[in-house]
Amino acid sequence: MVLDRRLHFHDSRDMEKAGAIAALAALAQDSRLDIFRLLVQAGGEGLPAGQIGERLGLPSATLSFHLNQLRQAGLVTFRREGRSLIYAAEYGAMNDLLAYLTENCCQGEPAGCDAGLCDATALVKAKEGSTRQ
Repeated sequence: MVLDRRLHFHDSRDMEKAGAIAALAALAQDSRLDIFRLLVQAGGEGLPAGQIGERLGLPSATLSFHLNQLRQAGLVTFRREGRSLIYAAEYGAMNDLLAYLTENCCQGEPAGCDAGLCDATALVKAKEGSTRQ
């Protein structure tokens, strides 16, 4: 008996879509978005959970819940240092999400877009320039 893979396995695009939906759902909440942005700012070394809670004014139980949601979505990782849990942004997942969202920008030809519409770096620089004036 020969298995038809199409009937039994999801297309990899479906998995990318499912991952994007999970990441966007995790970020679609005020505290989780704040946590993720703080961890992105902190860099690869990350921050201890207690420090994240202090900076954002979140109680331990609430913080733990939100960090778990971000971890399940693949957006943060953690490591143990002594008794502390150090959380860090998962930059690969962040970049994969951005790539997924922009892969077909300007019909797959981002170089042809006006003002770098599909170039996140150009958009950040443009935003910084407008806020400095």
